[in-house]
Amino acid sequence: MGKEFIEIFEKWADTYDSSLTKDIEYKEVFRGYDQILDSVANKAFGEVVEFGPGTGNLTVKLLELGLSVTGIEPSPAMRKLADEKLKGKAVVKDGDFLSFTVEKKPDVFVSTYAFHHLTDKEKAEAITLYSNLLSSSGKIVFADTMFRSEEEYEKAKAAASQSGFHNLAADLAREYYSTIPKLKGMLEENGFTATFTRLNEFVWIMEGIKLQ
Repeated sequence: MGKEFIEIFEKWADTYDSSLTKDIEYKEVFRGYDQILDSVANKAFGEVVEFGPGTGNLTVKLLELGLSVTGIEPSPAMRKLADEKLKGKAVVKDGDFLSFTVEKKPDVFVSTYAFHHLTDKEKAEAITLYSNLLSSSGKIVFADTMFRSEEEYEKAKAAASQSGFHNLAADLAREYYSTIPKLKGMLEENGFTATFTRLNEFVWIMEGIKLQ
């Protein structure tokens, strides 16, 4: 993920889990958080690579399903918290969406609340990379904030400002949120089917299944 955001992750690490339920500005972004994690985990199988595991909440669910998980996390503070939570049941390595190492061929790449840290150009590069690395019929399953159109994106930024949600408005303006048509095109150009399922006002699951 974008290295320029690591400082934010470092500052947010200790309060991340508590902010999921207590920060009114992000209430809708994280509405149904546990169900969002379940939705991603239940689509995974085999050897799983998780980008941006943060404090390890999705990783725990993947492990509970008996899956083999390798986490890729650029933030030292987040890796430390994830290691403490996972207690050696999964490895969390230094790396990001475009720079990482794995020992086994992945069946599924998963991520939650992180893909927007890449520019659209980087997202396209990442999807091409995953297409080359995945096993036959492998998957990309990412849950993230995304929008149906540029117009919807602009309305979301305006609504956050009008509601006095200045941190949310700043996040929406600073980070690299994509539209579904752009992401769908990236997947299909790299030999994936593409489906998008809305889970709350902001978050969709993007599922790309590699065509044989």
